[in-house]
Amino acid sequence: MAFDLQAYFTRIAFQGEAKPNLETLQRIHLLHTCAIPFENIDVLLRREIRLDIDAVFQKLVVAGRGGYCYEQNALLRAALEHIGFVVEDLGARVLIAQPAEMPPRTHRLLLITLNQQRYLADVGFGGKTLTSALRLERDVVQNTDFGDYRLTQIDDDYLLSIQQQDEWLPLYRFDLQPQYASDFEVANHYVSTWPQSHFYHHLMMCLKKADGTTLTQNDWQFNDGQPRTIDDAAELYQLLQDKFGLSVNDPRYGFSLAEFAAINLP
Repeated sequence: MAFDLQAYFTRIAFQGEAKPNLETLQRIHLLHTCAIPFENIDVLLRREIRLDIDAVFQKLVVAGRGGYCYEQNALLRAALEHIGFVVEDLGARVLIAQPAEMPPRTHRLLLITLNQQRYLADVGFGGKTLTSALRLERDVVQNTDFGDYRLTQIDDDYLLSIQQQDEWLPLYRFDLQPQYASDFEVANHYVSTWPQSHFYHHLMMCLKKADGTTLTQNDWQFNDGQPRTIDDAAELYQLLQDKFGLSVNDPRYGFSLAEFAAINLP
């Protein structure tokens, strides 16, 4: 199915006129993260992750599913380009787990040029993902409703960090070298099929909420206000639908309770 901008707007609850300006960019960026969950269930189901825009649109918009960075930012790029934004693809090296060696480029993000100002857009980094596009400026703290971010220089790259208490937590580093579809196909295959990939064994879920909170697979709020971890597959399967708004009934992109329960989660 070809990309349909109005269907995307319906999916993220965007209303009003969309223009290639900063206000539209920021509204779409926030609404996207509050409507389309970050999730890696298809990786755990050992399904192929297709990155062509027809497949991404069918899965994330029509089927009511979520996805990870290659899918999320592909969808955002398509929407922004349809509106008239100038968009480029970039690749980042993820540092949040503090790897001992330099990691490969396994994260997709977007560079937006608007009135000679460049912005970093990224709706696919899980619990720490941006909810607002950031100016591509070093050494400036940029405040958002979901945290304070900062871009600094590391060697010849940009380093994106988020403030955690009194420290800055590195998220990823990147340069401005354009990335191509083939770059993402290789990286996508690697992170979705390599047995040691963190996507391969652990359920990852994230949805931003309009009140400024973040819901993940580990934080389920109940009537008493206390989070707890869900271990029962049937209960978690239902919570994916109730809390994350995940649709599970699509003939191609849905999944049954039996399929979900068969996932070998730690």
